[in-house]
Amino acid sequence: MANALIIVDVQNDFCEGGSLAVAGGAGVAAGISGLLAAEPRRWDHVVATKDYHVDPGAHFGDPPDYVESWPRHCVVGTSGSEFHPDLVTDRVEAVFHKGEHAAAYSGFEGHAADGEGLADWLRRHDVDRVDVVGIATDHCVRATALDAAREGFATAVLLDLTAAVAPPTLDVALRAMDGAGVTLHGEPVISAA
Repeated sequence: MANALIIVDVQNDFCEGGSLAVAGGAGVAAGISGLLAAEPRRWDHVVATKDYHVDPGAHFGDPPDYVESWPRHCVVGTSGSEFHPDLVTDRVEAVFHKGEHAAAYSGFEGHAADGEGLADWLRRHDVDRVDVVGIATDHCVRATALDAAREGFATAVLLDLTAAVAPPTLDVALRAMDGAGVTLHGEPVISAA
């Protein structure tokens, strides 16, 4: 069996200067790249997810409530939807787009260019263990890790390579992941605000 790294939503709009920026996002991008360079054999496979919105309906709010609705972000065809430049993507074997026409937080709701879902891709590559990193710890990282565990993968989150939005939602996310049997390593980056 094999292991995989799932890089969640390390996109320009979620990093400093983006429309829905999470403090520390650029550092997460650089940290993931650094770890992949330092430990090139740690994972058999590396995949990534992208928020990839065309018209996600009520997911975009005007004004947003920051619970169910958010500022416009990661719109297909904009620079905000691109991976952050500090994320080196040469090891990424497949990218799973999510949320074209509805809210989607988990990478397991996404699909590759050929339509294949993340769970099927991982199983086809004999993956039984995944490590999850990316943005944001308390939203899309949480949802992806919970779905990975639900799908039967041994799941860990490398919190040092995640960035969280806010302490209250981070606490809820950490409890949910721990309760689902997800292994948590390190401490997430979190905004001081």
